[in-house]
Amino acid sequence: MAAVQGGMADAKDDVDIKTEPQSDGFANSNANDTRVLSASPGATATAAGGPKPAGGAPEDQQTLLAVLQFLAKNKLTESAEILRREAGLPEDALDPKGSDPSGPGGAAGGADAEGGDGTSLLSRVTIPPSAAAPAPVKAAAGDDQPDVSVVLSAYSQQGDPLLYKVYYRDLKKFIETVLDCHRAELSQVFYPLFVHMYLELVYNNHESEAKAFFEKFSGDQECYYEEDLRILSSLSKKEHMRGNETLLDFRTSKFVLRISRDSYQLLKRHLQERQNNQIWNIIQEHLYIDIFDGMPRSKSQIDAMSGSLAGEAKREANKAKVYYGLLKEPEIELPLDDEDEEAENEEGKPKKKKPKKDSMGSKSKKQDPNAPAQTRIPLPELKDSDKLDKIMYMKEATKKIRLGPDNLPSICFYSFLNAYQGLTAVDFTDDSSLVAGGFADSTVRVWSVTPKKLRKVKSAADLNLIDKESDDVLERIMDEKTASESKILYGHSGPVYGISFSPDRNYLLSSSEDGTVRLWSLQTFTCLVGYKGHNYPVWDTQFSPYGYYFVSGGHDRVARLWATDHYQPLRIFAGHLADVTCTRFHPNSNYVVTGSSDRTIRLWDVLTGNCVRIFTGHKGPIHALAFSPNGKFLASGATDGRVLLWDIGHGLMIGELKGHTDTVFSLRFSRDGEILASGSMDNTVRLWDATKAFDDLETDDFTAATGHIHLQDNSQELLLGTYMTKSSPVIHLHFTRRNLLLSAGGYNP
Repeated sequence: MAAVQGGMADAKDDVDIKTEPQSDGFANSNANDTRVLSASPGATATAAGGPKPAGGAPEDQQTLLAVLQFLAKNKLTESAEILRREAGLPEDALDPKGSDPSGPGGAAGGADAEGGDGTSLLSRVTIPPSAAAPAPVKAAAGDDQPDVSVVLSAYSQQGDPLLYKVYYRDLKKFIETVLDCHRAELSQVFYPLFVHMYLELVYNNHESEAKAFFEKFSGDQECYYEEDLRILSSLSKKEHMRGNETLLDFRTSKFVLRISRDSYQLLKRHLQERQNNQIWNIIQEHLYIDIFDGMPRSKSQIDAMSGSLAGEAKREANKAKVYYGLLKEPEIELPLDDEDEEAENEEGKPKKKKPKKDSMGSKSKKQDPNAPAQTRIPLPELKDSDKLDKIMYMKEATKKIRLGPDNLPSICFYSFLNAYQGLTAVDFTDDSSLVAGGFADSTVRVWSVTPKKLRKVKSAADLNLIDKESDDVLERIMDEKTASESKILYGHSGPVYGISFSPDRNYLLSSSEDGTVRLWSLQTFTCLVGYKGHNYPVWDTQFSPYGYYFVSGGHDRVARLWATDHYQPLRIFAGHLADVTCTRFHPNSNYVVTGSSDRTIRLWDVLTGNCVRIFTGHKGPIHALAFSPNGKFLASGATDGRVLLWDIGHGLMIGELKGHTDTVFSLRFSRDGEILASGSMDNTVRLWDATKAFDDLETDDFTAATGHIHLQDNSQELLLGTYMTKSSPVIHLHFTRRNLLLSAGGYNP
């Protein structure tokens, strides 16, 4: 990391600017570099070395003064003078009397960008003895929310409230007059500066100035920050700030800006010339500037990647190795059925069928070089029933329709009529034999899509009478008296927001507003386990493609990885700044992807629990995620109506599909990945040419290194069809094994 020191960034590493406010290149004008981090009213600030923990601040300041006096005493006046200037202390700091401030400690003195007068400055560097003692007591008293007061007190650093508008307007005027190639990049600083300057004004009780500042400049911000600004406008008093989640997001996560070196030097030079410490302090304290060498990015390139709560992703966040390849499938002999035997007698037909089976089994023949080791994470062993299911799947695959631009899938839409209970989630089993719906009345309902009815297992007494050696024992254990087309599962005490069938169709997961995830048996239609770990609503849950593991995400901003036989989570994936709204497993089960209301997508390694990819670009909360069948690509949909395509290996956005006019709620690739289907709240299903979108891709080394992307605006070329429902939002999509597209939604008359 390159620290900004003496006005220079370390040239050997251009990744970022380490945001520590020590000697920042503004010659001797470092008065405003100090930050007040103590919760105590009397506590002020550390010496110029940047923020220190509240408890250790007084000792550090006294040490600084002691060093100065020692140097002076030993006639090292030149060294003492240099240290005094570096620390931003007034000339009388070496006087022992100077360590006794006359006024109350605290940063309330109106030190402006020029540095303020000597008395107020000294009172900010030293602490009266009376104020030093209560600080630890205050910290102990606030154990219930230890970070809030520390987080907020950073805003005690302030300048003249009347000058905030001048500073911001001056910077705005400068950026609007720079060359076009730099303007787009430098304009990125407007939003985070605006937020932090407004919050500083509010925290320091300058309500009228804060209101005027907000009204004057809020209209200049990008439209995709509209919702954040609406929440921000409600924070008009200091009391509103305590415990506010949005504020803590802004304060605890540094806003990431990706800027070329030339643009950054231009901004820095301007702030140095203007001695504009107020803005520089905010840049140092709250922004993470990711510098790259090369041409500045254009407005369209920046807009494609911006929009998240904390800016763009740092480039190093997407450099970890990701094993996106598929695991080697177990080799299962496909027995010949009657049709196959007949075909054997005819010339040429077996040759036609065999390649199809081989293409299906090609995964199992060769080990993908990008795949993880088979034993990287423990996966459940295949049971005999699983092997039978695989054989069925391979047989179905031989009859699968090959899709493409000239051969689109048929679409079957399941309308949930009279769903007065409020349909909130839908899922189909992999073999498309069952469909389940989660409802706002806290129930889960399961339907059979085939003529075969749903039956429960017989009671224990009846099971004892069954001949366990008979060939049809699995049929005999089912109770015909309980046969019905649907079953209702009761247990949740709040709306059900997510449901997922296990791959073997024996279990069903449901997640709810009541903070629990429940595992249901589809043999007895009863609840087996209630997993309690989330403290708030759980928005989504999904089984691993191999069963056993499942993932959940909720309002508590974390995703949790579970195993069905553990009542505690195996991994907790923490990093999102807002609700985790949707979760998906990678096809190889080694990774989990999460979408969030913070408008970012994160890919997590199941083995280590680390975040290995952060994708930004959506302008609204993410509600749909889908991996391509080969595991190499990811599609995401959000409330902004856009579908974005991502290359997981390179960690880059590679496509943008525009057309939907409302939230994209469901995404699904066809079985071979040729078609991407998207379902939306605008009552449409759209089909996109995924093959063309990915084949046109050229990811050179430069693009991968800098994150520069050149998105073609070719949505219309890639759109293969738009299909309207009568009046039903599309909340789930599913391709059958033969590539028929099933979709579902509740009818809104």
